[in-house]
Amino acid sequence: MAFLSEFSTEVANVLIHSGKESFPEALANLFKKLVPADNVMIIAYPRRKLPQIEYNDVPPDNRRSTADKFIAGAFLLDPYYLAATKHKKNGFYYLHEIAPSGFKESEYFKTYFTLTGLSDECGYLIQLEEVGRKFINISIGQFDTVEKFSEKNLQNLAAVSPLIEALVKSHWQNLEVEPETTLDLREQLETALTSFGTSILTERENQMVQMILQGYSSKAIADRFSISVETVKLHRKNAYAKLDLGTQGELFNLFINSLMNMENYEGGDPLVTYLSN
Repeated sequence: MAFLSEFSTEVANVLIHSGKESFPEALANLFKKLVPADNVMIIAYPRRKLPQIEYNDVPPDNRRSTADKFIAGAFLLDPYYLAATKHKKNGFYYLHEIAPSGFKESEYFKTYFTLTGLSDECGYLIQLEEVGRKFINISIGQFDTVEKFSEKNLQNLAAVSPLIEALVKSHWQNLEVEPETTLDLREQLETALTSFGTSILTERENQMVQMILQGYSSKAIADRFSISVETVKLHRKNAYAKLDLGTQGELFNLFINSLMNMENYEGGDPLVTYLSN
């Protein structure tokens, strides 16, 4: 009963802050009453603009550079972003439920988990209107510890999902109401991702690169295209040779750098402009 009383008090506190700048922090405190969480990060995705980091309570020393890369285009590879936009997910999800096989070996994982110290993550995807275009992602993480989120922790977070959705919608329903004439920056970046390397690579090599960037293992890629692992490795080797790369880390950095240097993008392979500069 004591826990229920404390939790109810936190919910009431969140309601008091709804519509105010203090709301994200109050919401983060609610999660910390429910489970042992080291970090709560809230990311808003307007319909046409780039993601906005609304809250990040325990930022690491390199938060700024990491956040800059994330907003510039690395978010396109985030499992939660892909789950919301490609698979129309809504609700509570443990990272392992939505991340591809091999994700922990991906450069994205090394950049945004290893560097920040996060060892475990779960979170909410809350669609605000048109599915996949306007939503809130709440990440709840633990830093490098022996214990990860327990099954009970995950059950508790999943159980309050309807409550969290109601609170989030109440606060962010009018997030960035953009006119239809507003330039769709997210769509631009999504187009740039699918076009990345197409001026140099074959269609199949481009498919391999896309899935490698998203964190799929060679076996997972082979299963997706019904080919052998050896064939996947051959396509990857040929793609890396054409792009003058040696590692997945170099591929990731080339992708991010090409996006961060885009100006007035009108389509096509972003590498063309980047390499010419």
